[in-house]
Amino acid sequence: MTVAQRTIKSLTRAVGLGVHGGQKVELTLRPAPPDTGVVFRRVDLPTPVEIKIDAFAVTDTRLATTVTPRNDPGGPAVKTVEHFLSACSGLGIDNLYVDITNEEMPILDGSAASFVFLLQSAGIELQKAPKRFLRIKKTVEIREGEGASLKWARLEPYEGYRLTFEIEFDHPAVNQTGQRVAFDMGSGQYKREIARARTFGFTKDVEMMRSRGLGLGGSYDNAIVVDDRRVLNDDGLRYDDEFVKHKILDAIGDMYVIGHPLIGAYTAYKSGHALNNKLVRAVLADTSAFDIVTFDDPSRAPPGLADLAPAW
Repeated sequence: MTVAQRTIKSLTRAVGLGVHGGQKVELTLRPAPPDTGVVFRRVDLPTPVEIKIDAFAVTDTRLATTVTPRNDPGGPAVKTVEHFLSACSGLGIDNLYVDITNEEMPILDGSAASFVFLLQSAGIELQKAPKRFLRIKKTVEIREGEGASLKWARLEPYEGYRLTFEIEFDHPAVNQTGQRVAFDMGSGQYKREIARARTFGFTKDVEMMRSRGLGLGGSYDNAIVVDDRRVLNDDGLRYDDEFVKHKILDAIGDMYVIGHPLIGAYTAYKSGHALNNKLVRAVLADTSAFDIVTFDDPSRAPPGLADLAPAW
């Protein structure tokens, strides 16, 4: 019984708004054959354009992760893909077509939970092809800045998939919460522990963003909003450490553009989409840093990685 690739069983749809453009967008998720990967299709264009997710399809990392066709960096884009890719990674989905009617993924509730629900409601199907893991064989690290502006991210060998993230915002509302989280994907707790963490924004940044035509779809329904002192949402936080858990949620999505589920440990300090993508590209650029592995016997796979979510 090989550890197998996964897709969804049936077609499923959702409608929402893009967080930055504020435009209505329809999403249709469809099963895809083995070794397809996650492929976005801009079906609103006169000729639909396919964008296969990979590290080199990421062409903009300001505020969110944007992808375009790998050979056409100025071509049609799909923006804000990281929450959706995080859900795919958390459920172990390898192959999927994502038909989209606008250039931005719907923000839904600002977390990955709605995408998890959508994927699980479609059902998860095992395919007749071995799941290919990318196993980290040696440590790769990217560092930027120094002193107070230092940030870094690294991937290193580990028998499983673990993520550790630390933030430092020097903000009273954030400082009262947990600033460091370690999460092991093999625990099977992605849906409960990570998926519900929402994106967050500061009121002081909102005016600036709106003046640049960004954040137009943002609201208390899809983001944690923080003023100079406190969280403004009536219902407060979903987790005591929701800020840093959202950074882990983002990182899971950003790592998934490597094209395979990971076997390794990700550790980061104040990282973001740009640094995460540089890290993934640095790993792929060094063929001695990784290998691609399959498991004919699930008991030989790292604990929990063979069954991230039940297939039914």
